[in-house]
Amino acid sequence: MTAPAPAAPEDVLYIPDVASTRFYVGALAKLSVLQYFVAEAAVIGVWAGPDPYSRRTGYISDLGALGCGVFDGRDVCSPAHLLMNASFVVQGLGMAVGALLLSSALLCTAARPGARIPLRPGRGRAGQRPNQRAGQRAGQRAPSRAALAALAALAALAALAARLLSFTAGVGTVIVGLVPEDAGSGWHGVGAVMYFAAGALALFVLGWLWIRQTALGWVILVCGAVSLGALVTAAVTGMAVPEPGTLERLMGYPITIGMAAVGLVVAQRVRKGLKARKSPAGRAG
Repeated sequence: MTAPAPAAPEDVLYIPDVASTRFYVGALAKLSVLQYFVAEAAVIGVWAGPDPYSRRTGYISDLGALGCGVFDGRDVCSPAHLLMNASFVVQGLGMAVGALLLSSALLCTAARPGARIPLRPGRGRAGQRPNQRAGQRAGQRAPSRAALAALAALAALAALAARLLSFTAGVGTVIVGLVPEDAGSGWHGVGAVMYFAAGALALFVLGWLWIRQTALGWVILVCGAVSLGALVTAAVTGMAVPEPGTLERLMGYPITIGMAAVGLVVAQRVRKGLKARKSPAGRAG
């Protein structure tokens, strides 16, 4: 007969069960964005324009153009445009589904196994408050109860913002795939802006949230910063640069890489949760 699980102290908000299938699927949805690179390479391989396609000068959306001819001063012809547009849609759905399935509480602590959000100072194993021990090690006074609550609220707000931004970016990518650049609709441009702006901000927020918890937090933060920097450059120059394809990829590639890194962090967290559940101590608890 196993002993009942100890009740969670009232001064700690534990994250949900990370062994949940929901979180695992959410992590895989984030990782699924990597298929974009395979699809892009395949579509470039069958490009049929008068000049070879170059990632340095060619726009990403040209790969999804429906027809062959001159568009906005560029000769475009992408026979595999259906594959490219389908990839956009799959990428967007992966981001949106991941945002819906990964809860804000999980994102607050996903990069640090066993972490929890302290609402009030709690006592450690030796009867000493964790924040007191940390404060003593740093030679500083322990944070107040109000400060801990404020930090917890800020982390929860950041995680919620990251989810909303990631969902917005995903919807924008779906729009890009469903409305190609030469479809005669302004929605393509709207979707692209949603993807670039919301995606970069989502990574920047998550990177900041995880920067002290995992090395991948730095990767995610840098991806967001690079994408934001390229986006600002594009806005200032109106894409009138020698290599617009390079600039656009500096906006988009980091988002894809960063979102995959987010999925990897969460997948690792879920895996550790599953191991903990299967261990004798986990089954007994």
